[in-house]
Amino acid sequence: MDSAELADFKTQLRKEAFAVREQAWRADPDAGEGLERHLIEALAMPPGIAISGYWPLPGEIDVRPALRHYHREGHRIGLPVVIGKHQPLVFRSWDPAVDLVQGSFRVMTPPPEAPEVVPTILLVPLLAFDPEGYRLGYGGGFYDRTLAKLRAEAHAVAVGVAYGAQEVPQVPRGTFDQPLDFIVTEHAVFKFSDKIGF
Repeated sequence: MDSAELADFKTQLRKEAFAVREQAWRADPDAGEGLERHLIEALAMPPGIAISGYWPLPGEIDVRPALRHYHREGHRIGLPVVIGKHQPLVFRSWDPAVDLVQGSFRVMTPPPEAPEVVPTILLVPLLAFDPEGYRLGYGGGFYDRTLAKLRAEAHAVAVGVAYGAQEVPQVPRGTFDQPLDFIVTEHAVFKFSDKIGF
């Protein structure tokens, strides 16, 4: 499959995946609580580890219960900020007292003056995932660039977070698509590497 065919295939799959995710979101608006339980079970780590999450858009599984838990446990939390096209994300410090501002793509982010956080654990949103640990993202390549950069520089663990309904038989992948180390849903944990070991 050449690059143009791959791009077309991903575009079509994204349309289907948005619809599936929307249905899952409406069917279980409290799925974030199940996600929190499975994340806590899957990621046993000492206080102080930096974790990135995200502020969910409508339809995305809610990681905020997990972020609040990790903050209470003493972890540093960062939320993603788009700096520019074709650039890796940066993560700015978040805690429950921070007033968020609207960033790129209607995503809520910490304000520009918030300190930068370099995460060791990244909770990664997605549109679809497959049994081999690959994700279908939104098409901007931000997380793939970010994971490639962090993995080259330091120990970084990518945890895809999703509804179980978002699983597909296979996600089309290209040379630069980064695999996930875990996928955690409201019902299950899928492990693809042994990177956790603090």
